[in-house]
Amino acid sequence: MTEARRKVLVVGGYGTFGGRLVKLLLDEPRLTLVVAGRSQESASRFCREVGRAAAQLVPARFDREGDLDAQLARIVPDIVVDATGPYQAYGDAPYRLVEAAIRYGAHYLDLADGSDFVRGISAFDSAAKARGVFVLSGVSSFPVLTAAVLREIARDMPRIDEVTAGIAPSPYAGVGLNVIRAIAGYAGRKTKLKRNGRWTEGYALTETMRYTVSPPGRLPLHSTHFSLVDVPDLQLVPDLMPDIRTLWVGAGPVPEILHRMLNLLAWLVRWRVVPSLSPFAGLFYRAINILRWGEHRGGMFVCARGRNALGQPAEHSWHMLAEADDGPFIPSMAIEGIIRKLLDGDMPPPGARPATDALSLADYENLFASRDIRFGWRRSSSGDREMPLYRRVLGDAWEELPETVRAMHGSRRSHRAEGVAGVERGRGYLSRLAGNLFRFPDEAENVPVSVAFDVGPDREIWRRTFGGQSFSSTQHAGRGRSQWLLCETFGLLTFGLALIVRDGRLHLVVRRWSVAGLPLPLFLAPVSRSHEASEGGRFHFNVEISHRLTGLIVRYRGWLEPKP
Repeated sequence: MTEARRKVLVVGGYGTFGGRLVKLLLDEPRLTLVVAGRSQESASRFCREVGRAAAQLVPARFDREGDLDAQLARIVPDIVVDATGPYQAYGDAPYRLVEAAIRYGAHYLDLADGSDFVRGISAFDSAAKARGVFVLSGVSSFPVLTAAVLREIARDMPRIDEVTAGIAPSPYAGVGLNVIRAIAGYAGRKTKLKRNGRWTEGYALTETMRYTVSPPGRLPLHSTHFSLVDVPDLQLVPDLMPDIRTLWVGAGPVPEILHRMLNLLAWLVRWRVVPSLSPFAGLFYRAINILRWGEHRGGMFVCARGRNALGQPAEHSWHMLAEADDGPFIPSMAIEGIIRKLLDGDMPPPGARPATDALSLADYENLFASRDIRFGWRRSSSGDREMPLYRRVLGDAWEELPETVRAMHGSRRSHRAEGVAGVERGRGYLSRLAGNLFRFPDEAENVPVSVAFDVGPDREIWRRTFGGQSFSSTQHAGRGRSQWLLCETFGLLTFGLALIVRDGRLHLVVRRWSVAGLPLPLFLAPVSRSHEASEGGRFHFNVEISHRLTGLIVRYRGWLEPKP
């Protein structure tokens, strides 16, 4: 006898977030997914376009402003998911669907992003318990994933004073109109937050910061401009961790020029030049979904500062990157995770509350496993200056390197290495000129090579000698827009290099460059195809530098062994 399917009513099921939730659950044969909204035709078209699925798909018309009791009685759901919004604009009776679901006896979940709406859900706790149903609000990355990360950080950092978090969506993520309506509604307006130990007010989209999302050993996002947003975390996280003195949460949409234009308009609201940006929501929606360029990648970070178990000042940050089309699914994954756990017999207890404790970080890691989503930790403390440079930049990815590569970069004392290399130089006039400017060695085979590593407290000077020809560079950990990069300086030129661990090799990829401190466009930068590896128990290097205008400039490869 087959097990009866659980019926999930997804209100807004063919919309941006509801549609992604449906797609996340398509492989679950224990579910009937009712794809619902005001248009029966749109619901039916969505179900047809999805194609074959293990779950049963049922299109339905559902109007959350209509007779909710009659509609629920007709559909007979076990779980009601509200994926519509904007939750900040639900009018005089914002919880009509919540109340109807409780009356009917169905569990309820939503992706609400409004602080007041999510916090207000607790008013229905007694009613939900009496009916034996759970009612969870704010079931999305903010605040569920944020809270899960902070609980994990608290294991190693008993005292957390300051938390900063942000989400940086891909420019190709496809932002829904209701999300834009919500942002336009609160842009420039006061939002409640905790700062310096007391509750105060910030102004959404007028407070900004920069941060680089960079899981250790992965290609980081470019330094991102984040703006304060009104999300449930601002009020809910201090409830979970009252000792937190400051909490700031931002969003970093790109292209940055459009983001900064939105900042400027938010200031007009703050200065009361215009009453609200809500009338422009449609224009913003069209602009952000048409004027888009940049890398098709997104990410998120949660950074906590406080004291570790030894009482030392410490900073722990969790970084997550999602490639291509996988990132837009993350906000809907919290509901996916709760429903999958419910099907396996792990049901949330009855009652109505914000969803901050609904999932653990391990639950999220299971959800990420089938997609191109990578994450990792960066931990620092007052003793980090005693760490070798490469270990500081690589963070936890240091342990993924082969032993011979770690040995080459693992000393805090000056040292040297010797070996043999082959050198190839570009043939063109411009490539020869560039190579000579950097004093790269002449072309040769099996030439003796030595590298002297002059290790200081904040930087390393590398002097490379091929035969009788030498050239040097200075390396240090990047700061500011070069955060989490290894910066290497040749004369007036400085290159910000991402250290990427892949296939047992350490790859060095140019992400920024400047001349005399003046940033230059990345598309004009030289291309570096360089890696370090272990072969036959020896440290091997392969460095290739080229440019679109010159072709190959230099390529040198060989091996080194540490010397006393």
